[in-house]
Amino acid sequence: MPDENTARKLDHGVAGMKRTLWQDSLTQDEFNKVASLVHGRAGIKMPVQKKSMLEARLRKRIRSLDLDSFTGYVEFLFEKEGLDHELVHLLDVVSTNKTDFFRESAHFDFLKNQAFPALLEQHGVGVTRPLKAWSAGCSTGEEPYTLAMTLLESSLEIPDYKFKILGTDLSTIVLQKAVQAIYPESKTTIIPPEIKKKYLLRSKDRDSGLIRMAPIVRQNVTFSRLNFMDEDFGLDDTFHLIFCRNVIIYFDQGTQRRLLSRLLDHLKPNGYLFMGHSETLHGLGLPIRQLAPSVYQLRDMN
Repeated sequence: MPDENTARKLDHGVAGMKRTLWQDSLTQDEFNKVASLVHGRAGIKMPVQKKSMLEARLRKRIRSLDLDSFTGYVEFLFEKEGLDHELVHLLDVVSTNKTDFFRESAHFDFLKNQAFPALLEQHGVGVTRPLKAWSAGCSTGEEPYTLAMTLLESSLEIPDYKFKILGTDLSTIVLQKAVQAIYPESKTTIIPPEIKKKYLLRSKDRDSGLIRMAPIVRQNVTFSRLNFMDEDFGLDDTFHLIFCRNVIIYFDQGTQRRLLSRLLDHLKPNGYLFMGHSETLHGLGLPIRQLAPSVYQLRDMN
């Protein structure tokens, strides 16, 4: 057994080896292989400029697998069993999940003031049958819960108004957070005080700085994992509203066109499609008309 000084030197040497390891990087060939896999399985573009970002995000994952290098991770990833086990985790790592309550708030104003009354008056949606909305790329859930609060407020004077919201995302990690519906109170400052009072619950531990969405909000929202590159989305329904905001910017134009065509297959005639303000659908040849900035309506072809 080594004496105390020898043990200390050994520990120091191991720590030094670990520090040296994380000065390592993906080779260009390794990066290309991972980027190609991510693009093929999730449609996400990974140009060479994202190499440093990918390395930074992979470090924690590599440690959790008890591997000792980027090369070891790539070798594991491209083994049959490794790919079966690791793909979902890799896609969690590369997914970008930026969202907020009432993000791009003009969309929720449009929903409340135009889409909601039009669907109700012209088609009885919400009364004769539930309004159905899909938050595609819902991240940690702020968007579908904002949708739920907006619809609850819009229907205050309508007895037995019914709606269902589906939130989907590629990342299992963010979906777990969405289901929990627990957020730092600092994220709720944009929510109007009267809305917060009705639909948000403070933790019993007031020092925690956490809030949770109230049951009346959560009961109208469900979550599921969905990969836009899957041949079958597994959705048997069509929707009156689809929010797919700040998602297609990560795809090339061909993937964008195919994805949007498939989204429209799940949108009811005269239904509404909400996109991110930085995204344009011009030139994609889709059967839609623009109603407002980044708000579109599916034409009724009958």
